Amino acid sequence: MSDKHVLAVFCLLVGTALPSFAHAQAAATSNTAITPDGTPNPNPPTTLPSTSHQADSTDPDIPALKAGNLFSPETGHSLSYWDGLVAHLTVEAGISGNPWTRSGRNFGQFYLDRANTVTLNQIMGSISHPITSIGGGYGIGFVAEVMYGSDARFDPTIGMGDGTLTGLYQWAPTQAHIDVHTPWIFRHGIDFQAGQMYALIGAEGTPALARPFYSFNYASDYIVPFETVGIIATMHLSQHMDWILGIDAGNSTTFGQAGNNSRPKGYFGFAWNNLMGGKLNLHAIGHFGPQGNNGVSRTSPAGWTSSGLGKAANGLMQYNASLLATYHVNKTLSLMAEALYLHDDASRDDAYGVTSYLSWDIHPSLTLNVRGEIFRDNTGGIINQYPGNMSYTNSLRNRPYFYYGAPPTTYGALTVGVAYRPPFVNRHLGSGVLTVRPEIRLDKSLNGTHPFNQAATVSGAAVNNGTSNMLWFNLDAVLSF
Repeated sequence: MSDKHVLAVFCLLVGTALPSFAHAQAAATSNTAITPDGTPNPNPPTTLPSTSHQADSTDPDIPALKAGNLFSPETGHSLSYWDGLVAHLTVEAGISGNPWTRSGRNFGQFYLDRANTVTLNQIMGSISHPITSIGGGYGIGFVAEVMYGSDARFDPTIGMGDGTLTGLYQWAPTQAHIDVHTPWIFRHGIDFQAGQMYALIGAEGTPALARPFYSFNYASDYIVPFETVGIIATMHLSQHMDWILGIDAGNSTTFGQAGNNSRPKGYFGFAWNNLMGGKLNLHAIGHFGPQGNNGVSRTSPAGWTSSGLGKAANGLMQYNASLLATYHVNKTLSLMAEALYLHDDASRDDAYGVTSYLSWDIHPSLTLNVRGEIFRDNTGGIINQYPGNMSYTNSLRNRPYFYYGAPPTTYGALTVGVAYRPPFVNRHLGSGVLTVRPEIRLDKSLNGTHPFNQAATVSGAAVNNGTSNMLWFNLDAVLSF
């Protein structure tokens, strides 16, 4: 059996993993009814009475308030709302080793695009408060989060500080939302999030520890919306089933003149939680709406064009859909699988992929992670490389941008790595935790194209004179508080 067939079989059979990673929410900063894997949480880490300063909540859907990590109330005193404030700081740096590249880039990657370069990927800080009861079955909380580093090049929200820094290291607000629990209609009520939020689909999250590896899979980079600005309602139909509806401005953009067009977008989907005695979680969620830019197309002196489509963009739909299943075999072994699909009327692109994960806690300080993926870019228009520091942001802002892609390709990728939390270091860090994640990854074209390890030009933006595979070695270190 050829290596191509071995990789394909692995991706389909590894039925996969991990304790819920996702673009939806970082575990360290999430305190809404949405879990880190993007599915509504039937027992959200919300909390309790604040205005009355009671110690316990009488609402079973809003757990009791707990002291956060910003203040230490005196023993014997009732907690106030502000005692529940939580702050987190995460620093991630790493290197992606690819000795065979001739372009200096790792093709098909956003955050890990720079080969053989030590990079400060992100310094991410957040202040949040769990949903806390204000009486009558209502609760309120919030999340505010910002990121600085090389990852911010690919995490802008147009209209929210984009372009203030233009180098390798930029900044970006990543979350700013109010979270409300209501007792409306259903027995377990409805939860609302309003503001800027991570997308609800995708198995791998933007924050460093919201994913199992340093590198991303293709689907999370190229199909999943990064941030959206809008309102999401999670309706708890039963103890184990939620209905999700949302309206927003679109991927990485806001409303008004900063928006990509004048039409709304939104979510529709369902989630099933804690099935089979708490072992199984499922979600089926789609994001729909016109995503193209309705501005006039522009061309730079070098010949690069912008993404503007004119008024026709207002009626050209984009569909993103995710089917995610997470199964906890036991306390140390988890399997996860996700299928993602994208169709774009504007570019007539179709892309879809299946990713499987296995996560095994070999030791309290050591976790083995395995990921297999098959991803199809039907037209070659989805998997693009953005070499300039502002290329991706400019593509969203309807400014000419430098990019290159590949012919229609079926990609296969196999990644094996560990997450090591060295006890001899962490015992001296107080509330901090150091995580080191080495990985080895093989990417391969399964249909004979050669997109890897080569760059392109304006006249030849589809690379097919590179290599058919890319073997690379990655290592990051994450310090979190």
